[in-house]
Amino acid sequence: MSLLLRRLKKSFREPDGTELPIINIEHFEIKPAEQVALVGSSGGGKTTLLHLIAGIHTPDSGEVIIDQVNLAGLSEPARDRFRAMKIGYIFQTFNLLPAFTALENVLLGMSFSGGKADRAHAIELLDEVGLKHRLSHRPSKLSVGEQQRVAIARALANRPKLLLADEPTASIDSRNQDNVLKMIRDVCDEHKVSLLLVTHSPEVAGQFGRVETLADFNKPTSIASAIA
Repeated sequence: MSLLLRRLKKSFREPDGTELPIINIEHFEIKPAEQVALVGSSGGGKTTLLHLIAGIHTPDSGEVIIDQVNLAGLSEPARDRFRAMKIGYIFQTFNLLPAFTALENVLLGMSFSGGKADRAHAIELLDEVGLKHRLSHRPSKLSVGEQQRVAIARALANRPKLLLADEPTASIDSRNQDNVLKMIRDVCDEHKVSLLLVTHSPEVAGQFGRVETLADFNKPTSIASAIA
């Protein structure tokens, strides 16, 4: 799945009424099955950018084009359907439902697309991330690393072609960081999923063949690094 951002702008209004520009990207592109690390400081707009790409937020102006569909031109219900069917999202805080088991969390992720929950596929995904023996465990009975693995499986539940990962190793100790990162990349390779992973960690970014720095192209005067 290809991703193209053109003339994308997003600002937020502060309590005193001052407009605070957050995103100002002239051009950014990811090719099908490409894996890209995006580096930026905390509070620099990384999560806002992912929310724009996922259609959770809408831009002030510009285009978010995924497989030739401009999400900025869709209604909110249409964006929700598109996201459920085409985009996987790994949240930094996991966002697992505490009352449900690992398997149920993945099955619920499938329900958002409006299709039938595929139990066999959910079990296969949890097996891929090393949790086949933890299917019936609720989040409170899982380690932080195991919760992140459930979140990865859930993000892939609807067979997306674009995976957005928001600091996916930030809550994991350094011993498990490389394992989780490798798991995400291997699953994307296997399923031919495009990956955009945002991080503030040079160590995480250093494992990618293509690394972009948000500050380099989050302004109209620096387009070259975004399309290199």
